[in-house]
Amino acid sequence: MRRTRALRALAGAVLAGAALLTTAGTAMADDPSASPGTGGEDGAPTAAGTTFRLATAIRQGERAAAEGSAGDYFYWVFPADAGQRVTVTATVKLPESAGRQGASRWRIDVHDGLRRRQACVHGSQTRSVPADAASVQLACTLRTVRAWAEPWSDAPLPGSYYIRLTVVDLPQRDLGLPVRAEIEATSEDAGGAHAVDGKLSTPLVPLTVTGPDREDREDRDSAQEEQEEQEETAQAAGAPEDGWSSGWWTDRWIWTAAGGLLAAFTTAAGYSLARGPGRRPGAPPRA
Repeated sequence: MRRTRALRALAGAVLAGAALLTTAGTAMADDPSASPGTGGEDGAPTAAGTTFRLATAIRQGERAAAEGSAGDYFYWVFPADAGQRVTVTATVKLPESAGRQGASRWRIDVHDGLRRRQACVHGSQTRSVPADAASVQLACTLRTVRAWAEPWSDAPLPGSYYIRLTVVDLPQRDLGLPVRAEIEATSEDAGGAHAVDGKLSTPLVPLTVTGPDREDREDRDSAQEEQEEQEETAQAAGAPEDGWSSGWWTDRWIWTAAGGLLAAFTTAAGYSLARGPGRRPGAPPRA
């Protein structure tokens, strides 16, 4: 009876320890994603940049909007951390069909901090719509962001990610028609299965921008002001709200600890079974 009670107590301690580790892992895991928002509310941007350097900074989870003309390039930039699987969705509201001449084809691209175009593993990255369509929806799900990768690899790494939205096929007469674009970047935690043994010394965030040399002083002042504005934009999108993850914590620690507790329980149970019932308390020793 005492041995049975001891085994039950040990099993209860193992389950309690596993539950405690799971709770601690959930609390300690880094989740830099912001809470979802709506376009134009809660301070969400209402404009888009026209180049990589002038990309509008957004946060994950907020829905940004911008108005422009068909044929323009729309640029946004947002931070993504290790272990995140990012999905970018875009909705383009087209003008009335009476003013359009034909079908159009829209495309969304995502580039990392080194301006390498990242492949989409899910979603409709390019979509054609007829002339009577009121809107077009695009989506791109990237591969899981890795904490470290080989220099020759094009794997997604922590840092800034640029979104580029534009029309790639349009009748000539439809160029310049007003359009409205809404963009949102969200992410989910991929878990420790995608964790790697390594970390970048610095996330891929463009903190400085070098402008062209100017001979005229007025042009140099203008270039300097533009450079300062670009640096402020880059710094604003440089890091998630909760900061970059440390890189050492993954849920693999939970499985390692749970495996250690399970091994200890199995060892104690095996020893108890191998030892046998033994002598009952109060019974005389065998001759």
